Amino acid sequence: MTKVRALVVTGYGINCEEEMAAAYHLAGAEADIVHLHEVFSERISIHDYDLLNFPGGFAFGDDLGSAKVLSNKFKYKKMASGKSFIDDLHKFLSDKKYVMGVCNGFQALVKMGLIPNVMGNYEQETTLTHNNSGRFEDRWVTCKANEKLITPFLKSIDLIDLPVRHGEGKLIFKDQEIRTLVEKKNLNCLSYAGKDGHPTDEYPVNPNGSELNCAGLCDESGHVFGLMPHPEAFLSLYNHPDWGRMKRVNTHISEEGQGLEIFKNIIKHIMEK
Repeated sequence: MTKVRALVVTGYGINCEEEMAAAYHLAGAEADIVHLHEVFSERISIHDYDLLNFPGGFAFGDDLGSAKVLSNKFKYKKMASGKSFIDDLHKFLSDKKYVMGVCNGFQALVKMGLIPNVMGNYEQETTLTHNNSGRFEDRWVTCKANEKLITPFLKSIDLIDLPVRHGEGKLIFKDQEIRTLVEKKNLNCLSYAGKDGHPTDEYPVNPNGSELNCAGLCDESGHVFGLMPHPEAFLSLYNHPDWGRMKRVNTHISEEGQGLEIFKNIIKHIMEK
C-alpha cells in the first residue's frame, strides 16, 4: 500500500523540521525534509506530496515581526519557471491536499492569508502579535478542540496537552466581521483551556491573550490547519513534564504522546480518502 507523503520545508531560520518529520514517520507516513530553495528552484515539487508542512522556528530572525518576511517570500517569490510560489500553493489546495503550520509556520499561514480566509480571497484577515505578558512564553498548556470542528487534523480530540514557546502568539482579528465569521463557521478549532477544560483568557494557561482564546485556526475546507502549540514536541508520553504522575494515575496509559494523534489523524484521513 502506498504511504502518505509529507513534505516538511526548512531553511531561513526554520528549526523544528526534524521533530515534524519524526512525527510523520512515527505516524506511518513518508516524510522528506527539503530546503525551500529546492522548492523555489523547482527541483522539488510540492505536488508530489499529500501534505505540505511549515514547521516552527525563527524565520529570518523574526526581525520584522514573526514570519512576516517568510510570508512575503511565499507570496511574492518567483520560482524557476516564473510562476509565483503562492499560485503553486493555491493549486496544491485546489487539488484537495493538506497544509499544516506550527508556531512560526502558523504565523506564516496567517500572514499569507491562507487561514482563516473567510472571505475566500486569500487576503490577510488576522495577525499574530506580541504576547500580553510582553515576553517569550515557554510552558505546557492545555487546549480544547472545538466540538463542531471541521478539520480532520483534530478528529476525536477533546483536550490535549502541548508545549508552547513563542513571543508573538496573540491572535487578533482584522475587524469584528472577520471575528464573527470565524466563530460562526467554527474555524477557531483549538482554544487554550483551564483546568476545568473550558476555554479561558486567564494567564498563564492562556499564554498570550489571543482573541477567542484561539490556539489554532483552520480554513472552511478544513484542509489548512495552523496552531501555536507544538504537537511535534509531544510524540512520547515521556516528553510530558508530568509523565510520572500520569503513569501512576493510569497504569495503562499509552506511551505515545498526545501530539502524535494529530499526525495519525490526518494520515488516516488521507488513506481513507
